[in-house]
Amino acid sequence: MKKAKQINYENAAMRKSYVGYVFDKGEQLVKKTVLKSLPPKWAELHKDGHIHIHDLDAYGITYNCLAFDILDKFPFDEFKDFDEIRKILAAFDHYKDIIAKAGNEQSGGMAFANFDCDTAEILTKLKIADTQSNREIIQSSIGSLIYWCNNTHERMGQVSYYVTLNIGLADTVLSRFICAAVIEEFEKAPYNVFKPNIVFKVKGGVNRSDSDPNFYLFKKSLLCTAKKMIPTYVLGDSTPNKDVDIKRLAIMGCRTRVDSNLYGEAGSIGRGNIANITINLPRLAFEVNEECTMATDTEKLMNFKKKWTVIADTTTDMLLDRYQRLLKQDKTDFPTNLKYDLWIKDFSVETNTLEDIFSNGTLSIGFIGLSETVELLTGHKYWRSESAYIAALDIVKFMRDYCNKQRDKRKLNFSLLATSGELISGRLPKEDKKKYKHTVLEKGFYTNSFHIDVNSGLSSSDKIAKEGAFHNLCNGGCITYLELGESPLGNDEGLRELVEHAVESGIHYLGFNFPLDICEHCGEKGVFDVCTNCGRASITHLRRVSGYLEILDYFTCGKKAEVKERRRN
Repeated sequence: MKKAKQINYENAAMRKSYVGYVFDKGEQLVKKTVLKSLPPKWAELHKDGHIHIHDLDAYGITYNCLAFDILDKFPFDEFKDFDEIRKILAAFDHYKDIIAKAGNEQSGGMAFANFDCDTAEILTKLKIADTQSNREIIQSSIGSLIYWCNNTHERMGQVSYYVTLNIGLADTVLSRFICAAVIEEFEKAPYNVFKPNIVFKVKGGVNRSDSDPNFYLFKKSLLCTAKKMIPTYVLGDSTPNKDVDIKRLAIMGCRTRVDSNLYGEAGSIGRGNIANITINLPRLAFEVNEECTMATDTEKLMNFKKKWTVIADTTTDMLLDRYQRLLKQDKTDFPTNLKYDLWIKDFSVETNTLEDIFSNGTLSIGFIGLSETVELLTGHKYWRSESAYIAALDIVKFMRDYCNKQRDKRKLNFSLLATSGELISGRLPKEDKKKYKHTVLEKGFYTNSFHIDVNSGLSSSDKIAKEGAFHNLCNGGCITYLELGESPLGNDEGLRELVEHAVESGIHYLGFNFPLDICEHCGEKGVFDVCTNCGRASITHLRRVSGYLEILDYFTCGKKAEVKERRRN
């Protein structure tokens, strides 16, 4: 079979189609129109790579991501006359319907904050008896939903839906069965089924210890991860999450985190990110080095912060402008939300304005390339030098303090996002290379957010310890990945030890990576370019692109370059 060629789309979830082709043409026109509508200074910052305005085509039209309040307006009455089998099937069809419709009403990821608990509650309210035959239908429906999320690329005619199922806190017999079924159905699916994203919430007293009621679910989850890299793990007892109601916290998309709230109940349920803009940190470091050739590291750091603040002030104005434009939309522009009230404040309540609703969302300032930035400013990799490590933490703390000040000043939920950078990991260094020369540009990508270099060779334990402190600062979302080199099949205890170390080190969200290659002819699995079983070269290379799994052939150029540099932790 012929390999899929690089199609140069903006993310690896895209596939070619006629409708997608037409959409791409229209999207580019909309982006140009949006840039023309912005003050020239703002537009130029995006064009020249100082910043990246994410989902530019959605500017002022819609929000980014959302953790559904799925229970608020579940259509129980529509199903009341159905028999039990039809009720079960209809409930899962409703999930698919919500995903498909909301996916074309917003620009980013969608989450079920407690898929196991909420699904059990819905089925109980539908008066579904907990029988063996019904359980078989429920489990089959879960498997069908997983296949649908993986195989459906209808969004914009070419993109799969960014769906995250958060599980692990099940507290009834039925919800525990559903949690187990999610893991089992994903694990037994073929290796080319790698979506949706599944996040297991780890919490002491619930599932973390062998005496906890859901420990067997945690163990089952780890065994699945050892085979297929999913689930990933939110750590409820770590420093960023220990004072948070973990049941209300959810991951959206690849890493988005929404918790504290100036306007209502904290947590993620019924809330999401409105918009985010990423600041290119290495660009500012290049400028500092160019302007301050004789400065000390301390002086360079001070000048860097001044430059960042200038850019951040403009970025803040842009986020506010985008937010204000969004508020000028009409509720009818969000028909799915209007019908099912997926936000924390109901669209259907006439007195609730869009400001009442969207003020519960977040506005995020993101960053990329901290590792390259510190190397440019100090001459050292931050994970090799104690002084450089202190500088790295200082930069991120400075950015978080700024976001906190904007939150207090603007009375909106500003947050600091550790950007995933799928497209911009390659786009931004390409722009910087037009003006600067340095070894950090030679590899063709910038390191995600605060991550340690992917070729560091640090042990998993050391990587966790180094990155942990950054998690408490990045309240808009972040993740730490461990590159394991190969599938740790059956080694749930080894993964559990790493999870425990991550909890103690302050990691909020943890994922495990390993290369996974599948022969398209015979199904052999391993790490190879030519099948070790049948000798064929038709291989599907499955990798984690930023926060979700995808086929390597569809990665952006920057992420392809990154994969080549990845080394085992």
